[in-house]
Amino acid sequence: MAFTVAIDGPAAAGKGTISRAVAQRFGFSHLDTGLLYRAVGAKVADGADPVAACDLSASDLARDDLRSLAAGQAASEVAVMAPVRAALVAFQRRFADAPEGAVLDGRDIGTVICPDAPVKLFVTASPEVRADRRWREVGGDLEDVLAEVRARDARDMGRKDAPLRPADDAHILDTSDMSIEEAVAYACALVASVRV
Repeated sequence: MAFTVAIDGPAAAGKGTISRAVAQRFGFSHLDTGLLYRAVGAKVADGADPVAACDLSASDLARDDLRSLAAGQAASEVAVMAPVRAALVAFQRRFADAPEGAVLDGRDIGTVICPDAPVKLFVTASPEVRADRRWREVGGDLEDVLAEVRARDARDMGRKDAPLRPADDAHILDTSDMSIEEAVAYACALVASVRV
């Protein structure tokens, strides 16, 4: 039976870094589900129909503009569209069944995509810390980045379908005052304790 680790949280909380490290440590496959939404958002920004944009290719996921602030905003905008969400759910669930085990990170993995995952982690940090992290990554004006982080949080937490929230049985990891090494160590210890 596949072993799935569900890692959720808001933008720039550290879930991607933690997810990649956990996957590498345990030999699991890793899926950044936000990348799926970023790719769909980028295709929609290029003029594609949102549902048709869900037919993703490897080249769609390899675009070099998917980590930009614009792609993140586009992802958040298409993620509120029920048909887009429905079209991507099946792909994510198939990925979660990888026989070697899988780590999926996103915003609704533990609540919607893999509610039976044996490990659920909700990674968070204060908006100010997350904005600073994002600003160091992409540049721009720090106050603008903070405003964008707060707007995205409101959109992600307030959407009708699969709002961003921790699963009832998720372990909460606030990385505001943690180093990357401390956060990764916590997550790996949690996985190891369940995967005995």
